Amino acid sequence: MKPKAIFNWSSGKDSALALYKILQEDRFEITSLLTSINKKFRRISMHGVPVSLLETQAESLGLPLVKLELPEEPSMEEYQALMLRTMNEFKDQGITHSVFGDIFLEDLRKYREDQLEAAGMHGVFPLWKINTPDLIHEFLDLGFKTIVTCVNETYLDRSFAGRIIDQDFIKDLPENVDPCGENGEFHTFTYEGPIFKSPIEFEIGETVRKTYPKPKSGTDEGSSDYVFWFCDLTEK
Repeated sequence: MKPKAIFNWSSGKDSALALYKILQEDRFEITSLLTSINKKFRRISMHGVPVSLLETQAESLGLPLVKLELPEEPSMEEYQALMLRTMNEFKDQGITHSVFGDIFLEDLRKYREDQLEAAGMHGVFPLWKINTPDLIHEFLDLGFKTIVTCVNETYLDRSFAGRIIDQDFIKDLPENVDPCGENGEFHTFTYEGPIFKSPIEFEIGETVRKTYPKPKSGTDEGSSDYVFWFCDLTEK
């Protein structure tokens, strides 16, 4: 009997490729997708994608969807408490593993593994330490299609929001931007590919600018806020 696992689904390209790989390996029974959403705005955290499109994705993937509803601006303590409670509920269902699409951020992996250890679970990272230019080309070669829903203005300007990722997009990225956006440079919504029963139909709306306060410390009192550009997607 294969061990049971949940899949941490962001709706984007890294999640899609990681899910593809874990399904191909066939080592785990993927019981459900887990996605963090903003309870107030009913959108996927950071990606800004409406819950309705997330639900359509899950339906096309043929997997149950579990939504972790977060306050508008949760503290780290609130987030950890909600996540631990959710992991304990999964553990009670006989689920022993949690799958992520992370690639090379060591501190993030350690954080995830520490949180899982508290619930008696284990992390699985199908994309770990794979060269990111290779990953994005593999993603495209497999027939996946994805659109950029959010960009961090520190790395990319507004024009990148709402673009489909293709070879031209990759060529246009500045040298300091990871082609998979692993440092948070951009986020995506994947709408077609080999793991979907049918493409996700959507319409592209307006692009909006949003700011978020940076954490305060004794060394950055004069620092500006984080600035992001979000391309709104709506159901077709």
